[in-house]
Amino acid sequence: MIRSTNKGAYMTSEQPQEQPTIDPLLVRVDEAARLLSLSRSTIYEMMDAGELPSVRRGAARRIPVAALHAWIANQIDTSTTS
Repeated sequence: MIRSTNKGAYMTSEQPQEQPTIDPLLVRVDEAARLLSLSRSTIYEMMDAGELPSVRRGAARRIPVAALHAWIANQIDTSTTS
């Protein structure tokens, strides 16, 4: 990294700090479909039926990642008790 002062530029051994990655809290419908290996229309049907919660902001719909995890856990529980 090159630092500049009123006495001239000099090199420093400081490494640029990496920003921690932040996992998203909400995903778009197409992302949820990809993550669950389902079609977009199936995701919309699940949201309309109340099976998968979503957040609306204007025309946009987002699905909480936690809801995807909960849906998967519910599917596993349902399939093991049947």
